[in-house]
Amino acid sequence: MGATLEIVVLILVGLIAGVVNTMAGGGSLLTLPVLIFLGLPPNIANGTNRIGVLFQNLFTTAGFKSKGIVTFPFSIYLATSAFLGAILGAQIAIDISGEVFNRLLAIIMVLVVGSMVIKPKTSLLDIQERLTGKYLWLSVILFFFVGVYGGFIQAGVGFLMLFVLSSVNHISLVKSNAIKVIVALVFTISAVAVFAYNNKIDWKLGLILAIGNSIGGWFASRWSVKKGDALIQKFLIVMVIIMAIKLWFF
Repeated sequence: MGATLEIVVLILVGLIAGVVNTMAGGGSLLTLPVLIFLGLPPNIANGTNRIGVLFQNLFTTAGFKSKGIVTFPFSIYLATSAFLGAILGAQIAIDISGEVFNRLLAIIMVLVVGSMVIKPKTSLLDIQERLTGKYLWLSVILFFFVGVYGGFIQAGVGFLMLFVLSSVNHISLVKSNAIKVIVALVFTISAVAVFAYNNKIDWKLGLILAIGNSIGGWFASRWSVKKGDALIQKFLIVMVIIMAIKLWFF
């Protein structure tokens, strides 16, 4: 693949991933396989992907703020917990072998895609939020483990966050997405630091990918985020199944 085509592909894929990550989650299921296809070892692809996610969440957070969606201080409590978990998760990702990582990634892809298919279309707009007391502490604990997972692989972590915020805290999807991007921004900083310290980031590809991620995240955060794009989800399901098979058997 030529250098120009590589840049175009990365920006385009990053843009789609930025939209998908902001609207629901799972954009890394697209960017990770593309980075591996471009020749990066799985661990370095995992680290490089975090650069796009980091910049995407910066722009997405700004986009939500420009629309008046405020989630402080609740989002900071969760983000702090996830930040600590992500340090542990990223270190696990650094130490794991390429073959084991590929197989774990294949399993996680299939599980996350399955959750996309069976996810109920329940509206949460009329349910009272639960942001204090035992519900706050439960979500803080759960977000530590979300951070461990996010630090380890990132792919599909948005679905886990939305699941906790909807089932434990009864937060609407729009507000959940705003909380999700702030939490992801904070814990991605710790993951990037661990990957960078261990020299597991291709900065050139990561920054090119970040251009697309940022554009997609900015515009998607300013659109209606009550439900994701069904067409993109179908495309992801097909592509992820193919990549899961490739990672497992080849």
